[in-house]
Amino acid sequence: MECHDWKNHYLCGLFKNMWTKLAHNVIKYRLPLIIILALVTIFMGYRARNVELDYDLAKLVPETDEDYKALKEFEKNFGVDDNILALGIKDSSLYTPQSFARLQYFSNALKDVKGVNNILSIGNLQKLQKNTEERKFEMQPLITSLPEDQGTLDSLLQEIKNQKFFSSQLLNAENGATAIIITLDENIFNSPERERLMSDITQLGDAFEETTGIELHYAGLPFVRSTMMSKVRQEIIQLLVLSVIVTAIILLAFFRSWDAVLFPLLVIFSVVIWSVGTLDLLGYKITILTSLIPTIIVVIGIPNSIYLLNKYHQEFEEHGNKIKAISTITRKIGIVTLITNFTTAVGFLVLAFTDIKLLTEFGIVAGINIFATFIVSIILIPAVFSYLPEPGRKQLKHMNFKMTDYALRWLNKSVHYHRTIIYFITSIIIIFAFIGGFQLNSISHMVDDLPKDGKTIQDLRFFENNFSGIMPLEIVIDTKNKRGIIQRNTLRKVDQFQQFLDSIPSISQPISVVNMVKAARQAYYNGNPTFYDLPTSRDYNFIMRYLQQDEDDISVMNNFTDEELSTMRISLKIADIGSDKMNTLLEESIKPRMNEIFAGEDFDISITGTTPIFIKGNEYLVENLRFSLLIAFAIIAIVMGILFQNLRMIIISLVPNVIPLLITGGLMGYLGVPLKPSTVLVFSIAFGISVDDTIHFLAKYRQELFANNFFVPLAVTKTLKETGKSMIYTSIVLFAGFIIFITSSFGGTVALGALTSTTLLVAMLTNLLVLPSLLLTFDDGKRNKGSHPLIEQYDEDFYMEEEDEEINIKRIKKAEPRAPFKPEGQKNS
Repeated sequence: MECHDWKNHYLCGLFKNMWTKLAHNVIKYRLPLIIILALVTIFMGYRARNVELDYDLAKLVPETDEDYKALKEFEKNFGVDDNILALGIKDSSLYTPQSFARLQYFSNALKDVKGVNNILSIGNLQKLQKNTEERKFEMQPLITSLPEDQGTLDSLLQEIKNQKFFSSQLLNAENGATAIIITLDENIFNSPERERLMSDITQLGDAFEETTGIELHYAGLPFVRSTMMSKVRQEIIQLLVLSVIVTAIILLAFFRSWDAVLFPLLVIFSVVIWSVGTLDLLGYKITILTSLIPTIIVVIGIPNSIYLLNKYHQEFEEHGNKIKAISTITRKIGIVTLITNFTTAVGFLVLAFTDIKLLTEFGIVAGINIFATFIVSIILIPAVFSYLPEPGRKQLKHMNFKMTDYALRWLNKSVHYHRTIIYFITSIIIIFAFIGGFQLNSISHMVDDLPKDGKTIQDLRFFENNFSGIMPLEIVIDTKNKRGIIQRNTLRKVDQFQQFLDSIPSISQPISVVNMVKAARQAYYNGNPTFYDLPTSRDYNFIMRYLQQDEDDISVMNNFTDEELSTMRISLKIADIGSDKMNTLLEESIKPRMNEIFAGEDFDISITGTTPIFIKGNEYLVENLRFSLLIAFAIIAIVMGILFQNLRMIIISLVPNVIPLLITGGLMGYLGVPLKPSTVLVFSIAFGISVDDTIHFLAKYRQELFANNFFVPLAVTKTLKETGKSMIYTSIVLFAGFIIFITSSFGGTVALGALTSTTLLVAMLTNLLVLPSLLLTFDDGKRNKGSHPLIEQYDEDFYMEEEDEEINIKRIKKAEPRAPFKPEGQKNS
């Protein structure tokens, strides 16, 4: 069926004219187009220099969320809770005069680092002391001179232990482990100076370790963020280089030509630069997700070039005219390449529908630049290859690659004669996948992405084993009354609640105004540790009078209360126990006990902090990714409807792409891989990519139907023979490209790579086995000749010699037609 048979059909004329003009203009204006692409790439490269790393890893909860608002209110009143860096030591040699002196020097040096607000360690500990003359408490250094002998040091250590308020944070009395708590300046840590700040701290730490031989353990969110983003910077280059090497090897193995390696990689290199430049143009930073975009562009962008080159070689093999072959590939598969890039981009762009900034930025930048790969490849590949010599026998050898031909013959035989077996095996696999899918669970940790055997995780375990954890958790109590928090009844109830919290193994000893009041009583009685308790009815007024400097300011309690003493915080450190255990702990243990203790009080009590918000953010991510997958499914179904205008074909096209997702979900259930942001992301990405093969297959299938009198078996055979080869090539590239993600040191990236590559490999098999089987079983081949869906633009043979005459002969010397290439042993006819 030729286009002029239905020339009055508007869409036919529109698309025929558009793709014909595009094909000719790419060749006519190839040099200006190449220059334009080069200039855009240079501009994007210039903008890419300004892109910064984003150290805020917790932007996962929408700003409209009530818990997020509560955290911001907490930060407004008390400051941020995620700026604590902790250094841990567990070595008996520390408690010698020489090493203890080194610890004090180290603590003082840390305090002098620009960006460090405060240092708390047993080397520079202060104590609360009563000033009888002025009737107030003052903070005084505990250590006035360094101990010169072991006896003096032992006495000093005992005095440190007696300072109950501080020692509980710094010293594990059972095993001697100690911590150095460093409060960082948030403004500096969230600026480009953060690298200098962390470098200064670690250099001082290295010097301490070298001098004393004592190992330091680093933990806290600032250190985790710094470590993660440093690894992100390294892995951007590492994964990009690996993906290029793997892709180049596969292209060389398939096409046996350096031209077919160099110029597709040039396309990808351009778009990779564009993707980084896009980040800067949109005002985004490099996050743990957007750092993957360059590698994803390499992997996803190469199939465009494979389809174009494979079709170019097929056309040239048929008639031997290079310019005609180059012009034809743009006209024949340009629209399908556009559509496949669209469906792939949909898998990413749907993330923009979420209200989570991290996902939105990733989806927008990835989606835009996947479209860019179409633009660059549809211009650069035809333009460049029009300059290059005609492909020779070596370059065309892959057209008769024996292993691929054998595989395609086996596939063709299977779908024609063994469909029952294909359906039976597929059904059994789907049943097992459903069973595995019910075993899926959703668990996330604060440090999910870091390697389990890495030093960062080991250091985190050190703090969990010796200090019950290091991740911040805050409880805010609003009494709604001025000076309400220092009422004896309130203090008693808060103390009762804190004792309950302290009994939980995964939570460190709580710190609040209650501890400060207890420490004040101890100081009032000249530092005697037996008086570290809440004031009695007899001494309450005396102690509160000492605490109060003036009517409205109690300076020693400023970190724990608001100015009116109506609201207080209880600061905790918690182990990274995972989102499931965290929710159970909060909802089934802490909140019920909290409601019981404060029953009858008109208090507003909320649990906040970076840790619960981060956990909730991961839950948001999983739910939003599920929603985005449904949107992607719906959009792609609509696209299929526009392409085929046939409900049966829509269903047939979606089935082979849903099966791989079910299998992947089942495998995750059986292998115990939890649902978390990195693993849920697999489904929308893989679905968008795998549909590409389906579109190419069905587009060619429809064309073969018209060319072979609507005889379905012959149309399926010819489609498998021609399109199947490109599907195998692209699937191998995609599998190899995503599998390199397992070299990452981030668990999430490893999961993303392993699961996506597995899903795409299964999708290749379902598109080459299940899809043609479904066509042979359910498609009768009947088509309405008066109906011309969009997919009919694929491979329409409307090439006319006079169209090539439009190309400026002075600019391009059109190749003379020669006899089509035949494999060795065959004669040209």
